[in-house]
Amino acid sequence: MGFFTEEIAIDLGTANTLIIHNDKVVINSPSIVAIDRTTNKIIAIGEEAKSMQGKTHENIKTIRPLKDGVIADFDASEKMISELIRSIPTLKKRWFSPSLTLVICIPSGITEVEMRAVRESAERVNGKEVHLIHEPMAAAIGIGIDIVKPKGNMVVDIGGGTTEIAVIALSGIVCEKSLKVAGDVLTNDIVYYMRSKHNLYIGDRTAEKIKIEVGSVSESLDDPPEDMHVQGRDLVTGKPKEKIISYTEVAKAIDKSVIRIEDAIMETLSQTPPELAADIYNTGIYLAGGGALLRGLDERLSKKTDLPVYIAEDPLQAVVRGTGIALKNLDKFKSVLIK
Repeated sequence: MGFFTEEIAIDLGTANTLIIHNDKVVINSPSIVAIDRTTNKIIAIGEEAKSMQGKTHENIKTIRPLKDGVIADFDASEKMISELIRSIPTLKKRWFSPSLTLVICIPSGITEVEMRAVRESAERVNGKEVHLIHEPMAAAIGIGIDIVKPKGNMVVDIGGGTTEIAVIALSGIVCEKSLKVAGDVLTNDIVYYMRSKHNLYIGDRTAEKIKIEVGSVSESLDDPPEDMHVQGRDLVTGKPKEKIISYTEVAKAIDKSVIRIEDAIMETLSQTPPELAADIYNTGIYLAGGGALLRGLDERLSKKTDLPVYIAEDPLQAVVRGTGIALKNLDKFKSVLIK
């Protein structure tokens, strides 16, 4: 029956959805859906829908079906998942849709009801066997940590909707914290800063671009990015205008939110059993997720915790890589997966 079932690993993210099939990342798409209000049909998903964001008229709405890492719009998320699975290159050629073995990663702070929503969505897109895995666990596997050993490791996964902090040992999460301060909150901070400081009203897409191009958590960088030209609407005159913004301003804008992430890490460390704390002193902290790419974050966290901080290679794909490894070795990671 092997021909009729396909194995797929999905990282359902607030900002991006990634899918692994046959050991390759085949889909890496923004988690955005554009819907026609009159017919309720989907017009676009992913990149195409993202380019419409903030530019639609009243007949089209763009929604992000996932909020804070969990399904907020059941209908839209289901359509998005099935469309993305259908657009996997190797499955496109099939004239019938195969049944799927799925491993999907979920935030560690998720409730039973939210978990059921993810599982039901997966079953409706032909998922015959559905396994769930907690995000920090998937990130740890993706980073290359041997989670089976009796050795403590700390993983901080800063995604779009949530920051997941976990201390992992013996294939389990010993202590964890799931914080709803992550990429989206930092983007909103930048929007607010531009309004209050420069009287410039900008959209989420522009704020996200600022975060990626000149984002920093420190006001003194060794290798600073170039200043960026930002266009928006002047709140006083109503005219379009342009401002130049530097990385130091972004650092000021997101400082409060970064402090909240630091505090959550300190809190998790303070709850860690002493034997594991001793291990973490030697192994340090691992950063994954898009937030790990913020300039100067590793140094800042290292100063705060007095521990070495390492950024995973390709932090954006660490979680989906780990989900894919768990999918390939279902028996080995049986204790980690939630059936």
